[in-house]
Amino acid sequence: MTILLDAAQAADHAKGGMPQLDFSTYPSQIFWLAVAFALLYLALDRVLIPRIGGALEERNDRIADDLDIAARKKLEADEALAAYEQNLARARAKASAIIAENHARMEAELTEQAAAREAELDKKIAKAEAEIAEARARAMSHVEDIALDVAATLVHSLGGITPKPAALRKALETARPESLS
Repeated sequence: MTILLDAAQAADHAKGGMPQLDFSTYPSQIFWLAVAFALLYLALDRVLIPRIGGALEERNDRIADDLDIAARKKLEADEALAAYEQNLARARAKASAIIAENHARMEAELTEQAAAREAELDKKIAKAEAEIAEARARAMSHVEDIALDVAATLVHSLGGITPKPAALRKALETARPESLS
């Protein structure tokens, strides 16, 4: 009978049917399907899934580490920014103090210089007034001589007489207003 089955199978093969659809090979196909599935499951379970899980864990750990580093760097940056702002505020306050100090010092120097120049000008004015008074006194001393010369010239031109200086001086003293003496 096996020969008949073999002849029947050969006839089926000769007909061109698909061997997967042959019911007589189902048990062996199911067996090899189970073996292949079990081997694939074991390969995935023992090798690939742990590797993928390890890679995912490693990636998650790396991400967590990177986030921790980023948080620390942000904290450091915030601290640096606060220190910078504090230093900037101190520098501005110091600059303002220096400006105020320089302003006060320069104002004191200007006041001192103005007082010195004013004193110098007062000395020059006093000297000039003394020179003017001296020049006036010299001029006034010569005014009398000039007046005598003018009077002598007038008397000589008008009257043709040459007057004596003593007579002219006496006439000038009598004609002089009292406010000048």
